[in-house]
Amino acid sequence: MKQIFTLVLLVLLQLVVSCKDNDKKSKTVQGMDDPWEIDFYDDFETFNPDNWQDQRIWVNNENHCYVPNGEFGTREVSDGTLKIKVVNMGEKRPCDNFDKNGIQHPDTEYAAGRICSKNRKEFVKGKWTARLKLSSNGEASMFPAWWLLGAQNNEPPVEEEDENICWPLTGSGEIDIFEHHGDHMKDEFTTGAIVSLGECDKGDWQSRRRNFPATLNEFHEYSVEWEESDLVYRLDGKEVYRNEGEGDKYPEPMFAILNYAKITDSPMTGEWVMEVDWVKHEYRK
Repeated sequence: MKQIFTLVLLVLLQLVVSCKDNDKKSKTVQGMDDPWEIDFYDDFETFNPDNWQDQRIWVNNENHCYVPNGEFGTREVSDGTLKIKVVNMGEKRPCDNFDKNGIQHPDTEYAAGRICSKNRKEFVKGKWTARLKLSSNGEASMFPAWWLLGAQNNEPPVEEEDENICWPLTGSGEIDIFEHHGDHMKDEFTTGAIVSLGECDKGDWQSRRRNFPATLNEFHEYSVEWEESDLVYRLDGKEVYRNEGEGDKYPEPMFAILNYAKITDSPMTGEWVMEVDWVKHEYRK
């Protein structure tokens, strides 16, 4: 009788231990699978100035002029999507964009759209996603982008006292979620972080960025998320690349940018369009 009691007690103890282990595993899995909570979503039924503003600046020796308010059709919302464009105005016109040194852009026949969520929608870490497509899979001089900058960036528009940090120092760091360089790729996009070299205007563009295939003229979801210390880049929800240990280098609030640039003198035919279905930011509780 005593032996039977001992056996029963051992079985009960094993069941208790097993239940505790399963409970721990369940909590671990549940913690990893916590759903994302959406704190910003724009599906572009209209152009919402509470979410976006035009950003007019001359960078990267781009040979177009960023114009306000969708002039020349460079930024429009129709049929539930945002269209950011590069267009040929038909003749050279003065451009009031300036570079970081105060030099004015020369006259140009090209106009383009660039919007940002600076001082509108800025978030610390989390997950940024945009669903977008291009009108072409690749032509020389194309340079559309979906990317993030630190909210203390000192480039226009400067609207807050703390917007005094130069790119790409902390506070003005850069993460490129989607870029397409038409001069040297077709059916591919570039993604990854810009590594700060510790001085103003000095960044490493190569070591943390990679190219990946995609049918650019079809809608895809392009995202970046902070996963502990890593930056994880996804195409249609599937991980394509990871910047290990880089996530901690971007502790600042960041804002989003959508722009279409023309970066060389190669001629363009028609207009170039980046069509954006929606943009969102998510966080975990």
